[in-house]
Amino acid sequence: MTTLDRDSKGRFISDEDARQRRTSAVKLGLAATAGAAIGMMALFGRRTASQAPTILAGDWPQALAAEHKAVLKLFDAIEATQTRAVARRTMLLAQLKHALAKHAIEEENAIYPALRDAGRADAAESLIRDHGDVKHFLYDLENMPKNAPEFLETIKAFRHEIETHMREEEERDFPALKAQLSEDQNRKLTRQMNREGFKLA
Repeated sequence: MTTLDRDSKGRFISDEDARQRRTSAVKLGLAATAGAAIGMMALFGRRTASQAPTILAGDWPQALAAEHKAVLKLFDAIEATQTRAVARRTMLLAQLKHALAKHAIEEENAIYPALRDAGRADAAESLIRDHGDVKHFLYDLENMPKNAPEFLETIKAFRHEIETHMREEEERDFPALKAQLSEDQNRKLTRQMNREGFKLA
């Protein structure tokens, strides 16, 4: 016995109409699958482009120092804004927050554990406490009117804290750790740091 297809109102439809509907459904499914694949490729491409400057900077201390410089350029851009540039300040603050979050993930999930493993737990704990201060500054800045007089004052205090933290890492903690590790361990740490950064890039 032949089963006839029905439309959405319950009316019988011809075999040809039924075939066309099934073909349309298959095409729609393929288009959705292709769209999802393109979206995943675009996400991968964006993450790769975002992490590329860090990867190209070299080994892990050089890469993190390059990220430090990029963060300071964002501070420069924010400090150059006028009080009325609320939208620009908001955008630059979002960029700063993202850059610092990616950087923190790289350090907290790769570099600081390596510091602990190398017998430098005190340095790791001190640097992690600094990251807590960073989050506090970002919270205050996000919840403050961007045209408030204290906005740039807070940015300047934040920058001072960040620069102190960067100096401790670049001049003391990172060179000591790199010297303590073998070439192979340093290469492995660079790869691990880049994997962590890619997650949030």
